[in-house]
Amino acid sequence: MTWQKELEELRQREQLAEQMGGEEKVSRQHARGKMDARARLAALCDEGSFREIGKIAGKGSYDAEGNLEGVLPAPFLFGKATVHGRPVVATADDFTIRGGAADAGIKRKMVQAERMAHELKLPIIRMIDGTGGGGSVKTLEQIGATYIPAVPGWSDVVTNLDTVPVVALALGPTAGLGAARIVASHYSIMVRGLSQIFAAGPAVVDGLGASYKSADDHQQAKEDLGGSDIHTRNGVVDDEVASEAEAFVRARHFLSFMPEYAGQPARRAECTDPVDRREEELLNLVPRDPKQVYSMRRGMDMLFDQGTVFEIGKNWGRAAITALARLDGWPVMVVASDPSFLGGSWEAKTSEKVERFVKLADQFRLPIVHLVDNPGFMIGREAEMAGTIRYGVQAMNAIYKATVPLASIVMRRAYGIAGSAMSNADRHQYRYCWPSGDWGSLPIAGGLEVAYKSEIAAADDPAAELEKIKARLDKVTSPFRSAELFNVEDIIDPRDTRPLLCEFADLAWRKLETDS
Repeated sequence: MTWQKELEELRQREQLAEQMGGEEKVSRQHARGKMDARARLAALCDEGSFREIGKIAGKGSYDAEGNLEGVLPAPFLFGKATVHGRPVVATADDFTIRGGAADAGIKRKMVQAERMAHELKLPIIRMIDGTGGGGSVKTLEQIGATYIPAVPGWSDVVTNLDTVPVVALALGPTAGLGAARIVASHYSIMVRGLSQIFAAGPAVVDGLGASYKSADDHQQAKEDLGGSDIHTRNGVVDDEVASEAEAFVRARHFLSFMPEYAGQPARRAECTDPVDRREEELLNLVPRDPKQVYSMRRGMDMLFDQGTVFEIGKNWGRAAITALARLDGWPVMVVASDPSFLGGSWEAKTSEKVERFVKLADQFRLPIVHLVDNPGFMIGREAEMAGTIRYGVQAMNAIYKATVPLASIVMRRAYGIAGSAMSNADRHQYRYCWPSGDWGSLPIAGGLEVAYKSEIAAADDPAAELEKIKARLDKVTSPFRSAELFNVEDIIDPRDTRPLLCEFADLAWRKLETDS
């Protein structure tokens, strides 16, 4: 007596699961330019590494004798896989089955995927394509009652945010719970033109009588309501890419910088870039004209290990650049001023962005490198209406609360409260300043005529008196005067920045590995 009959049924059920929503719906998915869920899992994970869990779960149909006729698989797939040889939990919504709606599935599958991640300390990757929520209005008639909404297992989603790296890829229209699952992540991606995110889709918005007017073209209506142009510029989602393949590459790249769980040290990569590399072009990076901008990204490419700068959130909070990078192979989090946007002044969104990424660095124990050229928090009526000072102080608080080592390079300006937010003055400040440094409680140009108003007014030649005062103050505001009083630790040749940052990275990781 063997179990051959049962094994044959198992193979039959597995084959039915692999058909997903059926040939017609899978073909429709492909015709939209979208990969199906199983193809996505194969493309994201290391080749052959995905081991599915709960493959045959779904809704079976049986004949009068109780024999299996067919199975509608659950529209959520998950399993254990590897990315760069390291274990992860990989999940994918199946849009070919009821548009990925959870009411067609088994809630316990999604709960188990999330629980597996934090209990086994594995990063989790969500590929989201559909609502993933409670279903349609029709569902209520089938149930025969309504209910107060609850999300099974959301506590596991919250726990994962505290314990393991969470990556979310929006790979189609996502609404409701699907949108929430994207936002509840450490790194999120949208595919331009393919994915949209909204609390509710165009038809629901119009049906509720809101002011939104949907386009005649339904696809355009979705783009207008929740396309990547909107959400990668308001900070809901970190990045947009041109294709699913690019999304998979970026997701894998992000995870290469991360530990597998909070508390585990991230891994050092092999480095062939000389630690003592000194870039001559750094001497000309910061212009002498204080009003002239320059490319901070160009400077970053010269300072960090070549080819390792991985920028995150490029299109929102644009006065600060946030990125992952490596120094002598060690992973670090980078916050850098961008003088080409608002002169580098932090407005509300920039402060929100900095706060988020400093907290991310602290959570996963990545040292922070801060490249500073900040003339202050944004001023003016619009800035006040946006609550800039509140968001700015929250960013400052995150920097002061961070327990990971932080090195700051003051390349040009550091003014006002924002200037004091560049590092924690109550700790040892691992800080270097360039000769182009310019700092103070407020820019000289902004306060000079007020401070010397009476002297200028009393002068025979007010314009000449103003120039004399400026010349005197130029001497006082020399960065070397600050160094005399040890108000700054060291002024360095810009070409020495990379070697010194690599030294910092080695010392920082020595401390972090001792702490772990």
